[in-house]
Amino acid sequence: MDGKSVALVRPKRGRLWFDAFTVLVAVVFMAVAWPTLHLTHQVPAAAQPFIAGFAAFPILLMRVNPALGWAVSAGSALLIALVMPHQPGNTLPFQVVHILALFALVFAVAVRSPMRIVGVAWLSTSLLMATTMAQTGDSFAEAGLGWPIAITGLVVFGLLVRWLAVSRQALLKQSEETELERARRAILEEKARIARDLHDVVAHHMSMVVVQAQTAPYRIDGLSADARAEFESIGTGARAALNEIRGLLGVLRSDGQLPEHAPQPCAADVPELLEGARRAGVPITWTIDGGLDTIPDTTGLAMYRIVQESLANASRHAAGAPVWVRIVHGVGLTLTITNDRPVGAGHVDHFGTPGSGIGGMQSRATAVGGTLTAGPRPDGGFEVHAELPLTPAFAAGATTSELNPAT
Repeated sequence: MDGKSVALVRPKRGRLWFDAFTVLVAVVFMAVAWPTLHLTHQVPAAAQPFIAGFAAFPILLMRVNPALGWAVSAGSALLIALVMPHQPGNTLPFQVVHILALFALVFAVAVRSPMRIVGVAWLSTSLLMATTMAQTGDSFAEAGLGWPIAITGLVVFGLLVRWLAVSRQALLKQSEETELERARRAILEEKARIARDLHDVVAHHMSMVVVQAQTAPYRIDGLSADARAEFESIGTGARAALNEIRGLLGVLRSDGQLPEHAPQPCAADVPELLEGARRAGVPITWTIDGGLDTIPDTTGLAMYRIVQESLANASRHAAGAPVWVRIVHGVGLTLTITNDRPVGAGHVDHFGTPGSGIGGMQSRATAVGGTLTAGPRPDGGFEVHAELPLTPAFAAGATTSELNPAT
């Protein structure tokens, strides 16, 4: 059992013990009030258990509804004092058991009820005791003022207990919040450490790729124009990947340092992406029907990532195979990325291998309210087809982070 479960069990167990104690007290009060009622008041034998019950049983409401218990006890005490005749020699308006139960309920009201009810209970009980006890034959100072002073002290003590309990609860809540804040800071510090480690590892190697690609034409003699263009394409792609990695790692940073933010790609960047794939040696052909500048940013980002992932899959799993990209900007946005079967007899098609690429593309499409299907073609190739709305409506359960999942 964890600490939270123990914390929940302890108050429940305490309430059970308190309830058992109040039941025991009520039974004892009843056992005392019933047999002695005829000694203090002139009551028919048949009515004695009911009158004694008004003295003993309201105490059962101390925890559940102390205000109601006090009202029943005080009201019955006033009725007994006014209506029920006393036995000769008895000067108390009601039984001692009734007084004890009434005082216990006044204390419970002071501890648990709203302040306006506490005020009503204090004033009403003080008036009840001052008027009924003044008839006991004692001096007014002792009876008329002594009982209200005692009740006032009892209410003040109950309020002190109440404020002590409230202070303790506030302290416990503050301790819980402090513990949660400590745990949150630990998580943030761990995220910052992971981000720094990833940045040190990934950024270092990506930076080396950029440097090697940019300096290769100067270090290697006799490079052809195509080779120089290839190195330039590698350097451009590596720099773009490095900027995106830094932007993603910035989300993990929480050490107070400002992360580097690169603008997210949009639909207008897709032609450059396609050109980069062609420079990298992918035999790609594309057609774009309609302008891309007016496509919303969220849809444009999803579109860019779908095309990017599709080209990466085609290059990885069907190297050398022709790729066709068709983008139609009409009522909605339609993307179709198709590639032929892998080139070479010894090449194995791994499109069916489980991975996160296709799942990531489907998540992007769903996040903006669109759909995406991907699967092999009858001729051995592969096709990705996506329908994206121009007014993206986030799907139920989708979050902004789904627009940029790891691929």
